[in-house]
Amino acid sequence: MIRIDGSKGEGGGQVLRTSLALSLVTGQPFQMVNIRAGRSKPGLLRQHLTAVKAAAAVGDADLEGAELHSKELTFRPRSLKSGEYHFAVGTAGSATLVLQTVLPALLGASGPSMLVLEGGTHNPAAPPFDFLTKAYLPLVRRMGPSVEATLERPGFFPAGGGKFLVSVEPAPLKPLHLLERGKVLRRQATALISQVPFEVAKRELETVGRKLAWFPDERRVEEVKNSVGPGNALYLEVESEHVTEVFTAFGEKGVRSEAVAEAVSEEARVYLEAGVPVGEHLCDQLMLLLALARGGSFRTLPLDGHAQTQIETFAHFLDVKVSVSQVSSQVREVVVDA
Repeated sequence: MIRIDGSKGEGGGQVLRTSLALSLVTGQPFQMVNIRAGRSKPGLLRQHLTAVKAAAAVGDADLEGAELHSKELTFRPRSLKSGEYHFAVGTAGSATLVLQTVLPALLGASGPSMLVLEGGTHNPAAPPFDFLTKAYLPLVRRMGPSVEATLERPGFFPAGGGKFLVSVEPAPLKPLHLLERGKVLRRQATALISQVPFEVAKRELETVGRKLAWFPDERRVEEVKNSVGPGNALYLEVESEHVTEVFTAFGEKGVRSEAVAEAVSEEARVYLEAGVPVGEHLCDQLMLLLALARGGSFRTLPLDGHAQTQIETFAHFLDVKVSVSQVSSQVREVVVDA
């Protein structure tokens, strides 16, 4: 059985989610110790436990240690099952991370699947729904499978209560090469607010305009009427010829609107100046898709700890080689080979 130390690398939930995904795809069981040892609250929190149980449902798996705050887990998948699933985190924990745990396996399942996911859809430290639909899923579709996601109700931290639907039409994953971004075709800054003063969105967008020189018609406010609790997300969408990237920041109590906008504007500025097609958050997810396709390449920014952890986790389950070369001080080329 594969044995993995969850304290290695970035020491968070990513190594667990990637291990679950690859265990489902390959059918190989694994045991993980020191789960989330690098976090202030180690062990399985509710969103991680939901991801574990979702993976167990999809893979008809036997589980040991699947309980809140557990630091050890044994996962033995029996058979991959497509179909209809309903996964609810039960808190504001990220439902999008639950999706990213089971989706890689369902892309190669024997039949279509329909998923209903409930929980947080717009969370700090997790891919927001807008990133999934505008940046990640279009690349999945280019590689073969057809996946569509529909937001029924956003869920902001800390209230949660979000809900979205995902349909999956599986197909073999084809290698993808994404070395050029191409011309920037459209830029859009969206301040998403729910039960939050309009002035918050106005100040965020004015800051984006000042920091990135984006025009007034490239900045918009979107007010959400049907969320359970208050929330504010600011996302910057950069649509280019060959890829779309989304950068997101979240309003927090006690943090100035200007500070929220300045942080995400800087992230977008670095990406735009580097000229790469793939940003650091998309990098982690695209690397997994290419590993499953057993081939592909892309250019991105210098890799962070999450990306390095992905590469290390692949080695436990897959016979693929991931090489990273420096093109310039701010550009790295990632190549995946069988």
